[in-house]
Amino acid sequence: MDALALIRRLHEHRGWVNRMLLEAAEKLPAEQLRAPLPIGQGSVWRSLMHLYAGEYVWLGALQGDPHATLPGDLAGQLPGNQAGDGALQSLPDLRERWNELDRRWKAYLSDLTAASLDEPVYKVPSGAAQRGPLATSRGDVLLHLSLHAQYTTAQTVNMLRQLGVEQLPDVMLISLSREQHPGNSVA
Repeated sequence: MDALALIRRLHEHRGWVNRMLLEAAEKLPAEQLRAPLPIGQGSVWRSLMHLYAGEYVWLGALQGDPHATLPGDLAGQLPGNQAGDGALQSLPDLRERWNELDRRWKAYLSDLTAASLDEPVYKVPSGAAQRGPLATSRGDVLLHLSLHAQYTTAQTVNMLRQLGVEQLPDVMLISLSREQHPGNSVA
């Protein structure tokens, strides 16, 4: 598998995991979805928003916007802040927007070339607008996003476990591979 195929596969897995996390979250009562937990982003809802925001902002940077931000001001999702226009308030809203973002990612990844993986991508670091954009190779941004998603996914699955969810989503890449292998029957 070459570098481009590997990156596309990691992002295919990222999208698959996102769908499974949403399905698990949709089974939670509202109070558990937003219940404070002492790990990760502090709740299942905030973790899902963090995953979505990272994917949204990094796609913007990859497409040439070093100042990419999430519409509706993600800070509006935190206690004590007012949600801005376009802020996500519910799982159905998040699912709808994430599906659209996933379509944009698929189009971006299908047009990606191996040569472009070494090109610089410019992004202003979160919370450091006064610094100006910093350069990172496109390939490293794409790897970072996949690894960041794995880290946050593990925290989210742990939150689900702490909330008493009995059937946790199986988010392993090997599970996706086995699900897709033509020799494996789905029972």
